[in-house]
Amino acid sequence: MAVLKVKFTKTKRDKLAQILWILNWVSVVSGIILFSLGLFLKIEIKKRNEVMAKGDVNSVPNMLISVGVIACIINFLGGKICYDCSDANKFSRWKLVMLPYIVCTFCFTFCILVGALMCYTMRNELEESLYLGLRDAIKFYKDTDIPGRCFLKKTVDMLQIGFQCCGNNGFRDWFEIQWVSARYLNMASKEVLDRLKSNVDGKFLVDGVPFSCCNPSSPRPCIQYQLTNNSAHYNYDFLTEELNIWVKGCREALLDYYTAIMRSIGIAALLIWLFELSVLIGARYLQTAMKNVLLQGDLEGESDGWLLENSFVETAKYNINIIKNLGKANQISTVSGMNDPNIDVQNTNCGKTNVATKSIPAA
Repeated sequence: MAVLKVKFTKTKRDKLAQILWILNWVSVVSGIILFSLGLFLKIEIKKRNEVMAKGDVNSVPNMLISVGVIACIINFLGGKICYDCSDANKFSRWKLVMLPYIVCTFCFTFCILVGALMCYTMRNELEESLYLGLRDAIKFYKDTDIPGRCFLKKTVDMLQIGFQCCGNNGFRDWFEIQWVSARYLNMASKEVLDRLKSNVDGKFLVDGVPFSCCNPSSPRPCIQYQLTNNSAHYNYDFLTEELNIWVKGCREALLDYYTAIMRSIGIAALLIWLFELSVLIGARYLQTAMKNVLLQGDLEGESDGWLLENSFVETAKYNINIIKNLGKANQISTVSGMNDPNIDVQNTNCGKTNVATKSIPAA
């Protein structure tokens, strides 16, 4: 029994074809939107590529870009097909193309759904990439004279100023690394030498942060050094007073920024998926209705259209059997008791049996 069968008159078929022609052109625009969203996300990720570790963070924008291009191509072709389907004579030349077109449309529509869902599942990969990338960027913050790392100080400073953040997980990350270059340390100072000797690795560690961590909205001058020493500053309490530096870590700030972008893109992709799904359903109804018109031979009469010719269970069983039999194409068919005609063939006797041999008369 057909699933969701609908009866179409010639007028309804023509209107459906015209509506689908318009919707396919709208779908071309939606494909351009998907491409643009993927390109925008890729550019935004590339902007902070220096503080991200290599990973699969580009999988989502690449998926959206690819699906957007495919959507433009398929829907452009679909618009032409649906326009010609208003005429039964023109439909005959697209008859063999309609089903593959619908299958391809179904596949790329499914890819849109996958891309939308990936926007919500990308957070874990992005968080790990940011954690590793920011850790290395902060570690090499002081290497302003080393090629390949000299740009990291500016990158981290601009990041902390722009996103109002400090460190990887927080400002305490700066306490665990030497972020001041050795060329700016006064080796004649006893305090500097004591700090270098007190550390096992010989690093100059301080309870201070770079200037880019300072909050310009603070009512007092920025306190960058000796953040945990109450006696080093007037009227200052490390435990109770709100610090005049950014408390949020840059990983959290960037993660919130990209999560907001991906949620917006995910919602847009889901809306486009629903729209493409409606176009796909309409194309399937048009294909089956026009096919039945040609079978009936009455181009002006009514015809049935459906989503599936058989029930979901029967359709699934049929497709599973096709998949199972793909590897048996070269085997001998034994369906319905048919045997190989070349097996068990009896030999025929061309002469008579039990024929007495004639005696040759003696000379």
